Amino acid sequence: MRQKHHTKLLVRLSYLIITALLIIPPALLNSHEALAVSGEGYIKWVDFDVTADILRAAVKYDIESYEASNNDSSIQHAELVTLVALAAVKYGGDFSHCKTDDIKTFAERIMAGEKPEDITSSQKNYEYFLEAYGAALGGFMGNYAVPDGDGLSKRYGLKVFSPIAGGYYYNDYDDFGAARSYGYRRPHLGHDMMGSVGTPIIAVESGYVEACGWNQYGGWRIGIRSYDGKRYYYYAHLRKGHPFNDIYEGKQISAGEVIGYLGMTGYSAKEDTNNIDTPHLHFGVQLIFDQSQKDGWNQIWIDLYEYTKFLSKLRAEVYYDSSTKEYYSKSAIIDLDAPD
Repeated sequence: MRQKHHTKLLVRLSYLIITALLIIPPALLNSHEALAVSGEGYIKWVDFDVTADILRAAVKYDIESYEASNNDSSIQHAELVTLVALAAVKYGGDFSHCKTDDIKTFAERIMAGEKPEDITSSQKNYEYFLEAYGAALGGFMGNYAVPDGDGLSKRYGLKVFSPIAGGYYYNDYDDFGAARSYGYRRPHLGHDMMGSVGTPIIAVESGYVEACGWNQYGGWRIGIRSYDGKRYYYYAHLRKGHPFNDIYEGKQISAGEVIGYLGMTGYSAKEDTNNIDTPHLHFGVQLIFDQSQKDGWNQIWIDLYEYTKFLSKLRAEVYYDSSTKEYYSKSAIIDLDAPD
């Protein structure tokens, strides 16, 4: 954990150096305290250290408490983000010491009627972590529907998928903050998932296509914004010649839908060029608390190693349609929380 924390400090230092070169005075932030909220009123940095095991435990108790509360009005719903925020306060944002029993205890206390504000040891830090992890995990849980015979089956639970389709092999490691040199030296602000060219790429969460097309760094890439505007999902280095599956800016996308195909494009100003050594998906998640952060100097990209480890058990099944020569999902959901 010490090495990982050192890497993240280097990433933050890179932000500060780039900011200084642009002659923009940054606020020096402490990522594990409520001081991460700047004078401008929005969060400037989030260290995402939530482990896959803690996420799974929080999801388990979220669903169990939701079902229990529907059967007994005296039982309170212990939501995923609330449980993670309470754990973050207890351990100062360092989830390496957090146990699944901590999540169970918090859930049981909330279900029994205690308010999260009365459980936490610091109201100020709880409010920060609630907003920070609400931005990162806000689209995970909710109401959705899936086809069931001639109708739809309505459900409550997870509404997210792995970006790699089911049945396709990939490998990865925690490469967040690693050095990159194409164009200029910079830290790697995403997560590389190595696989085979043509592997179907899945929309992790429902939302709107905000960007698609060529970028010399990411090659063929897709950017999808969550409905609440807090998360920007970035999928890059897609396949040469046929990167997308019916994707265009402004399109509404369902979680689990096939959006494109893994490739090795990018690192070239010339469009549709393979200049990446190893086929892989560059997957990134940017958190946005203020619209100025979207393309500004103070962007927040989070470490996705544990995040994708959690999603690895949520793989969308796909099938091939020979008439269109495209892959389609068998698992895409209908998001009942989506705006009309």
